[in-house]
Amino acid sequence: MFRKLLIANRGEIAIRIARTAAEMRIETVAVYSTDDAASLHVKTADSAVALGGSGAAAYLDIDGLIAAAQRAGCDALHPGYGFLSENAEFAVACAKAGLRFVGPEPETLRLFGDKARARSLAAECDVPVLEGTSGATTLADAAAFLKAGPIMLKAVAGGGGRGMRPVTKADELEAAYERCASEAKAAFGNSDLYVERLMARPRHIEVQIIGDGTSAVSHLWDRECTIQRRHQKLIEIAPAAGIPMELREKLFDAAIRLARAANYKGLGTIEFLVDGDSFAFIEANARLQVEHTVTEEVTGLDLVRIQLEIASGRTLDELELTQDDIPAPHGTALEARINMETM
Repeated sequence: MFRKLLIANRGEIAIRIARTAAEMRIETVAVYSTDDAASLHVKTADSAVALGGSGAAAYLDIDGLIAAAQRAGCDALHPGYGFLSENAEFAVACAKAGLRFVGPEPETLRLFGDKARARSLAAECDVPVLEGTSGATTLADAAAFLKAGPIMLKAVAGGGGRGMRPVTKADELEAAYERCASEAKAAFGNSDLYVERLMARPRHIEVQIIGDGTSAVSHLWDRECTIQRRHQKLIEIAPAAGIPMELREKLFDAAIRLARAANYKGLGTIEFLVDGDSFAFIEANARLQVEHTVTEEVTGLDLVRIQLEIASGRTLDELELTQDDIPAPHGTALEARINMETM
């Protein structure tokens, strides 16, 4: 197991990781920007290292974070969620510096960070996908696709609802396309978009998976995140209510097939749109999710501990986390996001 862990994040998730690490007797090191020097996560860790700069940019500085980990004598780094948690180059830089990145392998991050590649893999695994384009899509190609019915514009490198808009009319397309491309460029450094057929009123169901890199993958049941605002999840419920067990098993099977095809190592979430008895894969998040807590509540499992154990080289069999070991959900858990907005 690791001796000293740098937590390359701030706020709630940094505190969450520090708590589990303390229970595992792993020493923790926090990082902070100049404007976060008095934040609670700095006080929660065993020690803290200042980063250069202020705001989010400090937590996106790969060289600065690697240098902080090396100065502190860390042997592992946990990226939390957001910031660099799905950045393959960050994972590569950690490996080069002799730090274990607590998350999927770089190639997995590259695969699922490219939404078009992820769709292609799903199709190869016989996992249903919505009709759509297979990669970066021009405005003209999007217009041609729109002629057959409403579409959803999506950022190829996207996530979190950024660079994503529905389009139902031809005269709305150009402005929506330009807005999505601009948002994608600002958020992900990549303005490429692709197109999917719009599913009018679906439920949004996600399956929590874990893998150990040996093709062993288990699911930790499901969550529902249909209630959203501006494509940002507001309410998360585990397990999803009112899903027939036959359909639920199909979702689990699809998620596991896809994760095995990617030789998945670590914690991840496979997301689907569900309409009646049909469903379609939309994306995979190769990291810890904000909403991991509701899964923990109904299964009794500590997902951060599982991440650390798998990153240290333990298998699902050793951890007694093969599918037969996973407990059925007990009760129902709900998480709500509170947004501060300017009206």
